[in-house]
Amino acid sequence: MSTPEHSAADDNQLMAERRDKLAALRQQGIAFPNDVKPAHRAADLFAQYDGLRKQELDPQAIEVSVAGRMMLKRVMGKASFATLQDASFGPSGGRIQVYVTNDAVGEELHSAFKHWDLGDIVAAHGTLFKTKTGELSVHATQLRLVTKSLRPLPDKFHGVADQELKYRQRYVDLITDESARQRFVARSKAVSGIRQFMVEHGFLEVETPMLHPIPGGANAKPFITHHNALDQEMFLRIAPELYLKRLIVGGFEKVFEINRSYRNEGISVRHNPEFTMMEFYAAWWNYQDLMDYTEQLIRDAALKACGSLQLSYGGQAVDLAQPFERLTIRQAIVKHTEAGAHVDDAAWLTQALKKLGLSEDKDRLSTRSLASLQVLYFEETVEDKLWQPTFIMEHPTEISPLARANDQRPEVTERFELYITGREFGNGFSELNDAQEQAARFHQQAQAKDAGDDEAMFFDADFVRALEYGMPPTGGCGIGIDRLMMLLTDSPSIRDVILFPALRREG
Repeated sequence: MSTPEHSAADDNQLMAERRDKLAALRQQGIAFPNDVKPAHRAADLFAQYDGLRKQELDPQAIEVSVAGRMMLKRVMGKASFATLQDASFGPSGGRIQVYVTNDAVGEELHSAFKHWDLGDIVAAHGTLFKTKTGELSVHATQLRLVTKSLRPLPDKFHGVADQELKYRQRYVDLITDESARQRFVARSKAVSGIRQFMVEHGFLEVETPMLHPIPGGANAKPFITHHNALDQEMFLRIAPELYLKRLIVGGFEKVFEINRSYRNEGISVRHNPEFTMMEFYAAWWNYQDLMDYTEQLIRDAALKACGSLQLSYGGQAVDLAQPFERLTIRQAIVKHTEAGAHVDDAAWLTQALKKLGLSEDKDRLSTRSLASLQVLYFEETVEDKLWQPTFIMEHPTEISPLARANDQRPEVTERFELYITGREFGNGFSELNDAQEQAARFHQQAQAKDAGDDEAMFFDADFVRALEYGMPPTGGCGIGIDRLMMLLTDSPSIRDVILFPALRREG
């Protein structure tokens, strides 16, 4: 096996040879032609003609024009074969074979073709035929080198094996791994389907600012920047919530935004500092309406992306067809742990949390309410057990500064989180539309920030002012698009479904 040093030296030698070939092309004045327009795609040709037998296809002399990246090449004296890969999908993987002979293209061009490299982008014009083995192919009568590849592709049998390299050089991953291309096509279809579903249900798509004078809409640490012209500190948005609710105040009754948000927090298989989510708000809805609608939305996205409600994630079944279970935090603890009656015992929960590794100094257990202790215990013991879709309801008011409190139990809110495969996929609630109560909640958050909680919210005076004009009863929900795509494509890491995830700088 060659060492990395030898591999790097080999690559450098290959790149030097390819640069020499490009230099020769430049001298001929044909290095990067810009007049190539292929008329056909591999998948379409296979769909239309692969079912024909050789004796049925040959007499038709069907002329085609194809182009793509050369992934395979076999040189056999007076005849050669090349496999071109385009952007289409089908049984052939977007690939079609091209047959090159002296008789059809001329000895000079065929000789030049023999020196073209894997990775080069090539155009071919010719007639369709089937080889003796029955492979649909193009017998080239014209052949052009469209783009010279200066870097060798990874080993053609293994593609990009290094996982970080797949993320860092996604363009190579997409070239060499058809499943990667299919995964991101599925993502695009799912997002388009979600957008269509929202519009069909009367929601207006809107765009709100990505640069905020005050970060808000979630408990998260923001990225900070500086606006030179305004000479003021700005924040990349952590959520679009407060602007979307301003639109409800303004008179729109149903709005949504598929948005990029940013949180200056850790990176893991579930977290990327730049991520995509959808938030939607509907006047006259409460959190029960939101759960009904979110369930429909998830099912619709699965059907459009996967064609089924019976999914598999990490080898385990996920059933989206059955009604999503709905449990309060307290009910979930009773169902999935042995806490029993201790679920309402703050002292017992405190000791149980300490045994699980939480500390008094860091987590301030003795100062927490019963509802807050229940949330912590739920997070430590129940979350990963919620494999099938489950709505977890009634989060404490103290950690839900934008949610409406329950009229019968004001210590908890009309809020839910959606869990699937042990992960949170969505967060929604009946919105707090009492301006005075919202101001009081913001003051509590500001005090927490002053006490050292860098994820607590700022006091947003303009949002309070908007509520003072009056906002109708409203329900709002945010759904993590990246996590949803992980589920729909059976991907173990969020980096698998983000084209260009955040990585440490090279070098």
